Amino acid sequence: MQKLKLTTLLLCVLPAMLLSHYVMAANSPANAEPLEEVQPPPKITDGEALEDGTAEPQVTIRKRGAETIEEYRVNGELYMMKITPEHGVPYYLHKEDQEGGWVNVGPNPPLSIPKWIIFRF
Repeated sequence: MQKLKLTTLLLCVLPAMLLSHYVMAANSPANAEPLEEVQPPPKITDGEALEDGTAEPQVTIRKRGAETIEEYRVNGELYMMKITPEHGVPYYLHKEDQEGGWVNVGPNPPLSIPKWIIFRF
């Protein structure tokens, strides 16, 4: 019984595979050329800027008692902190915008309300 199922499966799948190969070969243009190889990303060292002008974040790890605080900075500006308490789940604090306060992004993140500046006088 198992051999019959396997044989039936092979007889159904094999023609489909051959047909798909034939269709793909027929749809490719005659003047198709292979794409050039993709270059690996540039190596980044501390303090270097990426090609798009942004800097790689600098991470500072501090211990305060039993908890660990990781501070993430870009261009010297603190934008996010990861706090790992001695007992419990790590949570993140990040700034909503440059003038805003810190927002807790933990297991149950708060509702983030969009804020746009429409007019500035």
